[in-house]
Amino acid sequence: MTSSDTTPASAAYGPTASPAEAPVAVRQEAALGTGPHVSAPVARSTTLTTLGIVGIAVLGVVALGVTAYLLLGLGLVAVGFAGIMALIPLAIVLLGVNWIDRWEPEPRGILAFGFLWGAAASVAIALIVGLGVQLVIDSLGGAGAGFDFFGAAIQAPIVEESAKGFGLLLIFWFARKHFDSPVDGIVYAAWIAGGFAFTENILYFGVELVNSGGFSGSVFGILLMRGIMSPFAHVMFTAATGVMLGIAASRGSKGSTVLWFLGGLAIAIGLHALWNGALFFVGENFFGYYALVQFPLFVGAVLLVIFLRKKEAKLTHDRLSEYAAVGWYKPDEVNALATGAGRRQAMAWARQRGLGAVMRRYTRDSTRLAFTRQRLITGRARAGAEADEAALLLAIVATRAQLQSPSAAPVQPGI
Repeated sequence: MTSSDTTPASAAYGPTASPAEAPVAVRQEAALGTGPHVSAPVARSTTLTTLGIVGIAVLGVVALGVTAYLLLGLGLVAVGFAGIMALIPLAIVLLGVNWIDRWEPEPRGILAFGFLWGAAASVAIALIVGLGVQLVIDSLGGAGAGFDFFGAAIQAPIVEESAKGFGLLLIFWFARKHFDSPVDGIVYAAWIAGGFAFTENILYFGVELVNSGGFSGSVFGILLMRGIMSPFAHVMFTAATGVMLGIAASRGSKGSTVLWFLGGLAIAIGLHALWNGALFFVGENFFGYYALVQFPLFVGAVLLVIFLRKKEAKLTHDRLSEYAAVGWYKPDEVNALATGAGRRQAMAWARQRGLGAVMRRYTRDSTRLAFTRQRLITGRARAGAEADEAALLLAIVATRAQLQSPSAAPVQPGI
């Protein structure tokens, strides 16, 4: 190679300029299928990993405190059975979130932090504030006629959405490089809200088990309503905050981030208040309430997710096309990496050759490269984005060499 062929992928360029041209060997490898030697990846900062470990450890301690609270209040048996029941809506939520997160999977450590924040920290905040409000009410002579409505339609939405939203804000601040879009905001919100709903369901199911003396019609009724008919309730509320933070991230906003956050939080509180407050006006007609309030909100949320996922796919295609134009990819690779049908065909091809894991890594790194390019275009954390781009380009070259290796022969049936 000449000196001009070894230009770093992260060479300085303007926010809207094309990526650096691929070295000659890489362009030849992309066109002809030969794998060049790849140097060691660029070292990455361990700061985020360290912060994540510390955060998860602290939240683990908080989770122990919340667990102790539940055990003291409900007993081991009730908490055990309630926990098993609460796994049903949690599984539904996580399956849905996994579908949303398939295009550009988020780091597992951040997802674990989000779940623990929801299941432990958000619940602890809600319990502490609830206790404080109860003490104030008692000091004023006890609850009045409208206290139940106040608690359900005002206190709970404000406190719970603020607690969950603050967890989202922490992820946004400390893991900004992994918070690229509204879909990312939905994913992180779903893990936080799923964790909160899991603990809250244990509390609801456990109280009903204790009050009814065991399994009864009322226990199965609350499981049906909370666990089967509306498992995504908290997810939909908190997702409003996540979407708005995702918009702020995609625009490269800095000074206006708090405004985007407060706007999303206001929507989340409003949705939560509508969901809870409407119950006080429908009386016994729960299914009418479900048809008029819950089902339309759920359908709207699904349509929003589909729309945002299509935007993610288009962004991936547009950014990878820029890399293909300067030799990092073959043009036909872009469709294989940036469309659902192309990914399925590519994965089927790779699995026949025993390279399914390699193809998943190639697709994942290429998608992250597209979003890293978007970070460069919007000017977000430029130095970090350039280092990430360089590392990802080295990674995709190495992975492509594995995919195109002559030893990757088709797997014969029965072998």
